[in-house]
Amino acid sequence: MAKYSRLKVLTAMVETGLVPVFYHPDSRVCASVIDACAAGGVRCFEFTNRGDRAHEVFKELAVHFETDDSVMLGAGSIVDPATAALYIQLGANFIVGPALNPEVARICNRRKVAYCPGCATVSEISNAEELGVEICKIFPAGAVGGPGFVKDVLGPLPWARLMPTGGVDANEESIKGWFKAGVCCVGMGSKLFPTESIDSGNYSEISERVSKVLGWIQKARSGKPPIY
Repeated sequence: MAKYSRLKVLTAMVETGLVPVFYHPDSRVCASVIDACAAGGVRCFEFTNRGDRAHEVFKELAVHFETDDSVMLGAGSIVDPATAALYIQLGANFIVGPALNPEVARICNRRKVAYCPGCATVSEISNAEELGVEICKIFPAGAVGGPGFVKDVLGPLPWARLMPTGGVDANEESIKGWFKAGVCCVGMGSKLFPTESIDSGNYSEISERVSKVLGWIQKARSGKPPIY
């Protein structure tokens, strides 16, 4: 079951402003990447449900980080209720999906686990919020309109909390654009984890990259506290 309440998880997402997204079939590599992200200042980490027996890799990670209070481990690319239930049972503290599934939302609500489904329209965002979703993942964020989409959505839905994923680059200009548009946090995958860094085991480079992104987020917020 989840180690952290969804309130703590959602607060951590908003406070840091960054949720790294990563998958590797070797749990040792995943653990090293997660440690590197935590060293850079991240709290929440999304393990992507990708590849054969991915849940077995997640199970090893959940056990590995069971006593580590610096990491809130969640599962992403969850599209159906059975898979959501499996990952929650294995210890996922939050569930992320590329699309909205009402049954997944209900399972997460029953277990008080945060659910961040992928949404690409105002209707999908509104439907997700009716199902109790606090933070909607905007996906694929770059393809649906970028920061301009977020700004336009927050006009009629100023209470919405949005997390773009896909289209967020690891540079100051991109980070500034998204946060100035009004996002509460961003999800980032491959842009945080260069293949050469993973292959060479240069995890300190990942820590430095994560730290830079968090610094750009703080700067983009202009010293103002995030809106919960």
